[in-house]
Amino acid sequence: MNEEPIQQAEAAPPAPPPPASSGPRRATARFMLGHPAHWIALGFGSGLSPKAPGTVGTLWAWAAFLVFDVWLSEGQWLALIAIGTLVGWWACTVTARNMATPDPGAIVWDEVLAFWLVLVLVMPTGLLGQAVAFALFRFFDAAKPGPVGWADGLFKGQRGKPVGYAQGWGILFDDFVAAGCTLVVIALWRAIMG
Repeated sequence: MNEEPIQQAEAAPPAPPPPASSGPRRATARFMLGHPAHWIALGFGSGLSPKAPGTVGTLWAWAAFLVFDVWLSEGQWLALIAIGTLVGWWACTVTARNMATPDPGAIVWDEVLAFWLVLVLVMPTGLLGQAVAFALFRFFDAAKPGPVGWADGLFKGQRGKPVGYAQGWGILFDDFVAAGCTLVVIALWRAIMG
């Protein structure tokens, strides 16, 4: 009988681990144009501001509201905000994941939607009333007092960990709570001042 030694195939060495991420990715115009989700989440470019992107995104929301308000009814605005929230949840999740950080400052779609909600519910009001709404909203969104801080921490991901839809929702949620706080203050002011 022919007894040749059976040669066993040598097992291939294990694949090296993927290279470590170089850290969070910076938002640039090129990054924004690379995916439709980035375009939305970065507020059509307003989130690319090197200084105070949340404030710039809120200013963009205010300007866009004034432009489109002549054509949209309150019901249409609310429908747009509802659809924008669903699309934004996806867009913010994808963009945060691609930027490798759970809540990048460049993502401003949350400010856009939340401030649109504030404006829809406080209108009609003059420029001064809108400016007060803007200032209150920016205070609650940036300082994150009380319920806004709670909402911000509720779905917060950890840097370096994968970003999932919970973190994408969290990006939006704290801004809606900031909008709610803004509306409560305005309602109290109107009730007291008559």
